Order: sequence, then structure tokens, then C-alpha cells
Amino acid sequence: MEIKILLVEDDENILKSVATFLEAAGYKVDICADGDIAMEKIHENIYNLAIIDIMLPGTDGHAILKELRNLNNTPVIILSALSDDVNQIKSFDNEADDYVTKPFKIQLLLKRVEALLRRSGAVSKEFNYEGICLYSEEYRVIYEGKEIPLTIKEFEILSLLVQNKGRTLSHDTILSHIYGYDFDRLENTIQVHIKNIRAKLPIDIIKTVRSVGYRVE
Repeated sequence: MEIKILLVEDDENILKSVATFLEAAGYKVDICADGDIAMEKIHENIYNLAIIDIMLPGTDGHAILKELRNLNNTPVIILSALSDDVNQIKSFDNEADDYVTKPFKIQLLLKRVEALLRRSGAVSKEFNYEGICLYSEEYRVIYEGKEIPLTIKEFEILSLLVQNKGRTLSHDTILSHIYGYDFDRLENTIQVHIKNIRAKLPIDIIKTVRSVGYRVE
């Protein structure tokens, strides 16, 4: 199932970096930098989750959250530079699910997104592909009743590929998702992990796309 996220943020750098990171994780991201446009979007679309800034051109984030709550129970993360108690309390009074203050670590934001999507039932904790079962909360892989001993990084890479089956993920996309932006861009890092995954899995499901990356069909 396609997971659709609304990202409302007027800082262009934050908007682009968060959107890129969420898309690398396999989500479809609808972006906007204006509160009035965001109000139109929540009336025209159904989202699995929304990330909303408070200080926006046009309608502010509090009003967007309040209107969204009148429409449905979409999980909402408020992403704001306002760290005062008043704005946080107001957000939770309007039924925000989480509140993240700037600056923030993008990997932690992703984990909060994943946690909210799991709690809302939008994503499964279990993924199945060609008889291989991946249990995301336990970092376990089972094939025909037998556990496959993957490391945490190997599991995360396999899970990322399975969740994006049919889509070729570049080396940098995989690196940024698994390690965040603090990596040295050595392709060999991912190549070693892929080699180990292939050696451990009883069936070969990972296709190499030369000079680009990897794909699960």
C-alpha cells in the first residue's frame, strides 16, 4: 500500500531535505510551503500522515491541524522552531500526535513517522516477499520456519528494498536511509552488505542495476 504524507514547511532547505529523505524511505510526499494551499490539500486528499510547521505564510499550522481534526484522524507531527510550552500545549490540545522542535535530526524524525504510521495501522509490522517474512520491530527474518541471522544494517537494507519492490534504489539513497547524511559515500559499504545478505538468504531476490543500485523485483 502506498503511504502518502503531507509536508507543510516554508523553509525551502528543510522542505527539500525532509521530502527527499521520506521519499528515499519509500513514502509518497506531497509538499507545500503555504498554509492556505495546505488547507486546500487536506480537503482534496486523504493522507496517512501530515508534518506541519506552525509559522507559515497564510493560514498557520494550528489552524490547519484544527481543520484536519474536523475532517479525519490523520496522524500529525508538528515541526516547529517554537519550543515554548504555550505552542506545544496548544498543539496537543488540538490533538497533534507529536511535536518536534527545530533543529532536529532527520533520522529521529523518520523514526517518529514510522512509529505513528505503525500505531495508526497504515503500515504493517510484518513484510512478506517470496516466502521471506520480515518482522520490523524484532529485526527478524524467517524463511520456511527458519530464522535467517542478519545484522541490523543488513535487515534494514533488505527491508528497504522489499518495501520498495520494483523500484531501483541508488547506492546514495540506501546509504542516506540507513546511515543518515553522515556517511562517506563509499559504495563499497552497501556492496559488502548486499553480498552478505545474498550469502545468507536461501533464494536470490536482489538484482544489481549496474552503475545505479539495487532492486527487488
